[in-house]
Amino acid sequence: MELTNKKPDEPFHSGEVYHLWSYLYNAKNILVTMQVLINHTGDHDLKTYLEDLVESCLTQEEQQVEAILKESGIRLPPAPPDRPNVEVEDIPAGARFHDPEIAVIVQNELMTDRVLCSFVTGVAMREDIRSLFGGFHTQKEEYEQKLLDLAKQKGWIVSPPINVK
Repeated sequence: MELTNKKPDEPFHSGEVYHLWSYLYNAKNILVTMQVLINHTGDHDLKTYLEDLVESCLTQEEQQVEAILKESGIRLPPAPPDRPNVEVEDIPAGARFHDPEIAVIVQNELMTDRVLCSFVTGVAMREDIRSLFGGFHTQKEEYEQKLLDLAKQKGWIVSPPINVK
């Protein structure tokens, strides 16, 4: 989701600055977490999904929010160092995340981010920020559905007991 070329006349209010900065800080940390999870993934389809999520969604969001803050002269949050690529076989069995666990971790992150995107959309007064975060919300919802479909296909969904009387 791109910001419109038309620059709004209104400045950011303090809540918008706070949420943009916090969102970027979280995005930088999630990208590093995703590097770790990709290293732990043994399932080819899950690994492909995670790499696509990072490239087509998370990295682009990070870059867009960073560009807004830079353009506005707001100091950027720190970023943790990138993690090296490792082979899943090199990770000791007791220290490794399993594919179903990775799917749950990523699903929870997407769900949490969607709630945050809705909140930012609600508190933003600038139309460009509302539109941007509305687009982020939609994209995360699409990736969450793809992950749900993958988890169902792989048999990773654990349903609660059926309550039949």
